Amino acid sequence: MESRGLASYSNIVISREKKAKRRELLEKKKALDELIKAASSEKDHLISFPPFCHYNRNGLSVFLECGSGDKLTSSVKQYIQNLLKVNMEVPFGPEWPTEEKVKRRDMVASEARYIFVHEAPNASVDDMSMKLDKSPLVGFVHYRFTLEEEIPVLYVYEIQLESRVQGKGLGKFLMQLIELIARKYCMGAVVLTVQKANAVAMNFYTSKLRYTISSISPSRVDPLMGLEKNYEILCKAFNHEAKSTLEG
Repeated sequence: MESRGLASYSNIVISREKKAKRRELLEKKKALDELIKAASSEKDHLISFPPFCHYNRNGLSVFLECGSGDKLTSSVKQYIQNLLKVNMEVPFGPEWPTEEKVKRRDMVASEARYIFVHEAPNASVDDMSMKLDKSPLVGFVHYRFTLEEEIPVLYVYEIQLESRVQGKGLGKFLMQLIELIARKYCMGAVVLTVQKANAVAMNFYTSKLRYTISSISPSRVDPLMGLEKNYEILCKAFNHEAKSTLEG
């Protein structure tokens, strides 16, 4: 009787522990979902970073503007498609037609967030809003707030610049802004995908910006599978949990 009583008590304790653990996991998931929702619902991620609303260096003057995938005009959609084709058709090679369809679908998703880069050679900060409507686009960043391995991250889907504005420090400037936005909204890391064939981009992220190949990248999950994949997943983590999970 005594042993049966102890066993019954033990089962009760275990059951309570399981319920407590389940409740803890549900509460954590709810908190993460709310974190992602709060970050995504902000209409203007530039508002907290006035110095990053314009870039005027190395003979290049541009202004930045925020946007979302479900509010793109037809002309902006066409611009994005054209720039993606110009910049990415060669790195993707024969896979491009299939990948292009995926990118077209991704770019108009409601969760897609954008930073548009407008050229404004003669603009000043004071007349920025007026200039944005008239100044041509020269690039964009497409990013989203999401979860990777239960870690909240800012995932950079695209950072695309026209060739004439490359090599002037603008790409680094935009990635610095992205990292600030990620930190502002309590993301654990910035994550992005790079084609192995795009040696310039790979060097840019790993050497200049100190991104590392993530533990969720195919080459680290399974080296044999990694050989078959034409991309790597890179990340830069901002806290211990994210470093442990995404950098390994």
